[in-house]
Amino acid sequence: MPQQSAAAGVPAAPTAPLRVGILGTGGVAHLHARALGLIDGVELVAAADPTESNLAAFSGTYGVPSRFPGLDEMLAAQPLDVLHICTPPGGHAAQTAAGFGAGAHVVVEKPAALSLAQLDTMLDAGRAAERGLAVVFQQRSGSAAAHVKALLDSGAFGRTLSALCHTHWHRTAEYFAVPWRGTWATEGGGTTLSHGSHQIDLLAYLLGEWSAVHATMWRLERDVETEDLSHASLVFASGAVASVVSTVLAPRESSLLRIDTENATIELEHLYGHGHAHWRITPAPHVDESTAASWRLPAHEVPSGHDALFADIYSSLLAGHGMPDIAGNPARALEIVTGMYASAREGRWVAREDLADPALRGGLAAPVIEARAAVHAAAPST
Repeated sequence: MPQQSAAAGVPAAPTAPLRVGILGTGGVAHLHARALGLIDGVELVAAADPTESNLAAFSGTYGVPSRFPGLDEMLAAQPLDVLHICTPPGGHAAQTAAGFGAGAHVVVEKPAALSLAQLDTMLDAGRAAERGLAVVFQQRSGSAAAHVKALLDSGAFGRTLSALCHTHWHRTAEYFAVPWRGTWATEGGGTTLSHGSHQIDLLAYLLGEWSAVHATMWRLERDVETEDLSHASLVFASGAVASVVSTVLAPRESSLLRIDTENATIELEHLYGHGHAHWRITPAPHVDESTAASWRLPAHEVPSGHDALFADIYSSLLAGHGMPDIAGNPARALEIVTGMYASAREGRWVAREDLADPALRGGLAAPVIEARAAVHAAAPST
């Protein structure tokens, strides 16, 4: 049965169409609007943005009938079944609470919050309102990810041994010229949080619960407060060990997962979204041909992305089941990332249970190693 990621009870089946509002009309909001337009039983009825020109252009493009300068005005004037939040992460906690307070489910872009403490308040508000929270981790979606997850969960691949989780992206100084980017106070973290968390979430979606992490944060090139490169060793409850790398300094961009198990190697290389052609399953030498053939990806292909994720979410909401399984564990990626920043800050392994300490559930700010300083510290004295 579908689970509810932030609801205490099972809501009654809604009356279609579901009324949807979007807060923030920047680039990612267009992905939301286009995906919503493909779903029967959903109507985009309102949008809010303080920049009138952006709001007008967005509303005109997607035929949004009601437009507002801010969230409060939209919630006061327009009943919503679902609120989509497409704003910088610093405002997500308060905006999510307001959406729940108005009786809406909430779909929020990642990162969902600047800290686990903020995310705790968001989830608590959802439970109190009996409404669901979905974080937009669209890399989980698509037929290939579902197929691989089912095989891993079934034990067909045997025990998981090791993994690679690499986010090699490229972001220039112009990207960080946006005022809220590159600072602990407004972006919350660097490339680990803002970019690497997509692949980290997908890895955890496939492999399950994690147990401990050890990480270092580096600033090699970009003129920002936060890191532009991070390295981590991530241990899962199964005993599998993953190498996690996130950077914005890679001229050839790539998002990479590799999972080595007793019976197979599963590989995914893509950039911002994947289809069947991006996946490869290589059987171990001892696996017979018929078994390997049974692992082939299904004939019907659904690429990952906002379209696929929202189709699953709204299918469940329209059926009255709340948020579906694919939106479950909305805090896990942020837990892993928080553990990484805490490890870099404290210079030690951080276990999942350590995050019960309220002191580790606050902001993510961590010491960032400058490359020249590290080289100087390692150089032999003369």
